[in-house]
Amino acid sequence: MKHLDGFAIGAADGDIGTVKDRHFDDVSYTVRYVVVDTGWWLAEAKVLLSPIAFRTMDWEHTRITAALTKAQVEKSPNIDTKKPVSRQHEIAYC
Repeated sequence: MKHLDGFAIGAADGDIGTVKDRHFDDVSYTVRYVVVDTGWWLAEAKVLLSPIAFRTMDWEHTRITAALTKAQVEKSPNIDTKKPVSRQHEIAYC
C-alpha cells in the first residue's frame, strides 16, 4: 500500500489532491480510507476517501480516478488525521 503514496487523485471535474497516508481496519487489516492532501484548492486540507469511491487505477501514470466531484470532497466532514476514525462517524465520511 505504500506504493500509493503520492498518487494523484482525480475527480469527475478535476484533481482532488494526492495520497498521503492510509487508515487500516484494525481487525481485518484492509484499507478503510486513504488520506488525501487536497493541496491549494481546498486550503491544504486533508480528507478521507474510501477505496469504494475509486473507479480506475493507472499504475503507469500514478493516478487514481474517483467517482466523486470536487464539490462532494469539499462538503466532506472535517477530520483529524491523527485520531482514529470511529465507527460512529464512518457513515458521514463515506
